[in-house]
Amino acid sequence: MTMTSSETTSGRLSGTRFGYRFNIVGAIGFTVILLWALVAIFAPWVIPYPVGEIIDLDYFGPMSRELWLGSDYLGRDMLSRILMGARYTVGISLAAVTIACFCGVVLGMIAAVAGGWLDTILSRFLDALNSIPSKLFGLVVVAAVGSSVPVLIMTLSVIYIPGAYRFARALAVNINAMDFITVARIRGESTLYLIRSEILPNIVGPVLADLGIRFVFIVLLLSGLSFLGLGVQPPYADWGALVRENIGGLPFGAPAVMFPSLAIASLTISVNLLIDNLPQKIRDRSVS
Repeated sequence: MTMTSSETTSGRLSGTRFGYRFNIVGAIGFTVILLWALVAIFAPWVIPYPVGEIIDLDYFGPMSRELWLGSDYLGRDMLSRILMGARYTVGISLAAVTIACFCGVVLGMIAAVAGGWLDTILSRFLDALNSIPSKLFGLVVVAAVGSSVPVLIMTLSVIYIPGAYRFARALAVNINAMDFITVARIRGESTLYLIRSEILPNIVGPVLADLGIRFVFIVLLLSGLSFLGLGVQPPYADWGALVRENIGGLPFGAPAVMFPSLAIASLTISVNLLIDNLPQKIRDRSVS
């Protein structure tokens, strides 16, 4: 069968010949996320000034040729502090969401396949954990144990494991009821085989989308904890801490308080744009 010129052009632009539909909005979101990821990795080598060095004799200085994003409440370069803050905001959030989704997805698939008392115990325990308000749980744990990067990562992970578990279990239960799973059981396949080879490949698309959503939630919760003084501690700072320590410049419209907020917004909005415009084959991947 011969394709017409218009059909060929349409297939090339949309990527349907490869089973994907690309979207310019999703590409923009991915570009912004990639930019912040590179900043988080290479920040120590690209910052123009040391983050703790006082450059400006005036506080809340305006943008200038020397200080592109102005200065903070002590006269430090805001561009350098935002670039270094990306290491903590992106790094802590990525580590926490990876742990949360890995544990939640593994436990969810095990519960769906095993069923019985194991499913009941896991579901009731994580339901009880999920009933605790996330911000309250984070405040209590961090205030009691103390704020450090490992404590923040583990606290944020525990908060979002129940949601990841519920999502993965719901997907796995639907897959577990299908005919090809029954055939695999009749063949005598083990539970590990069913999880690894039959269930996981068929839920990976929605799980990746859910990981992106939880990443946004974790970024916002981490920023909220830092704004309350319970996040990353001085002399280091993530974007939420930068907003908190420069909040006094808000009446003056200081760049020091606006740009960290814009950094948080750019990352979270970009992740949402990417999730909403994932290639169709990834977003809707399911058993045919």
